Amino acid sequence: MSTTKATTPEPFSRIKVRVTGLVFCGDDVALLRRDRADSVHWTTIGGNVQDGEDYREAVLRELEEELGLGPGLASTAPELIWMADARITRPGPTPSPRKFHLIYRLHVTPEVRARLATQEFDELPDGGHELGTVEWHDWRKVDALPLFPPIGTQIAALASPTAPVHRFELEPITDENYTWI
Repeated sequence: MSTTKATTPEPFSRIKVRVTGLVFCGDDVALLRRDRADSVHWTTIGGNVQDGEDYREAVLRELEEELGLGPGLASTAPELIWMADARITRPGPTPSPRKFHLIYRLHVTPEVRARLATQEFDELPDGGHELGTVEWHDWRKVDALPLFPPIGTQIAALASPTAPVHRFELEPITDENYTWI
């Protein structure tokens, strides 16, 4: 007689890819503020890549879903500038995934910015929604924000919003260098 032992997946045994669009308008970058009962934090505009989806198409989809930034409205095409490997243990009952963050940069004009969404509704597993408020921050000052993924220091270190990026791979994000916000 053969028995099959039930196993619980180990943390980081599955890999997810998340795309982010850093949308700049002049000296400002768009971020989502999330107000929770025990904290306030910011996230970049983006989300998980769907099975079989092209990464560039995924970031364009996320920008349209969260900001209303439709095709042809940006003044530049999304440019992949950074990749970050995140292995952080998240709260909750499901095993934490290893997540690769692909961070794109693009620019909009003030006229397009004025037409973009000011709120975003993130669907929760229970069918509810979490409200995110779109805020524009001076890119040189985002290193002081509790931002996820934690790339505020890298954004603020850019010489300008259009400056070339010289190091593509960011330091890994781990439990040792990240605290859940």
